[in-house]
Amino acid sequence: MNSGYLLNLAIFALALGASGCSSIPVDERAESDPWEPMNRSLFSVNTTIDKVTTKPLAKGYRAVVPGPVRKGISNFFSNLVAPRSAINNFLQGKPGRGVSEIGRFVINSTIGVGGLIDIATPSGLEEYREDFGQTAAVWGVPDGPYVMLPFLGPQTLRDAVFLPVDIVADPLYQYDNTSVRDKLYVLRLIDLRYRLLAADKFLDDSKDKYVTTRESYLQNREYEVYDGDPPEDDDFFDEFLEED
Repeated sequence: MNSGYLLNLAIFALALGASGCSSIPVDERAESDPWEPMNRSLFSVNTTIDKVTTKPLAKGYRAVVPGPVRKGISNFFSNLVAPRSAINNFLQGKPGRGVSEIGRFVINSTIGVGGLIDIATPSGLEEYREDFGQTAAVWGVPDGPYVMLPFLGPQTLRDAVFLPVDIVADPLYQYDNTSVRDKLYVLRLIDLRYRLLAADKFLDDSKDKYVTTRESYLQNREYEVYDGDPPEDDDFFDEFLEED
């Protein structure tokens, strides 16, 4: 299973933990999902694969690997995407954030022992995670329909189109030793799934797991594109005031 799917699930978990549910009406969100029957089928396939592969591996990883080691591994993989984030910050016209990402990468890769220790954050260098889908959004490319990709999980059509660029820009993809690279891919996937375990209960308790995933993903994606300050939905607030 590609690690992109677990990355999106991890993002979904953060959205659930941060806000619980989307503030935008479900009917309005559903308009962005014209391929729902196909998406639901693929969601079921992805969920089944996760249930028999990555989830058991993640549980075993949590049980066997000590906490400090797991933290170091998470730091290592987080550090790897800093160069890609720096490029996208510059492309979005955010040079200060781009410099911060470069600084994080240099400090954590050297003093932080290859990224195993996060030295940059306590030093005051904040993390500004960006990808090419976010850059395309800043440039005015619309979201397009919501789509569930096999193995890769939830995406907007825009993000799905730019996903290959994200993959190629991943330093791990450029590593020539395929034997080592493939093992690191597997380890990253397990690490991502391990970090999602705590959020499984939110999904298990939902009435419709597919809708919960869609709403949380789209809300969080909008939050990311607008750097944590998405525009207010006037229709939602008008409707809320009318109900009061």
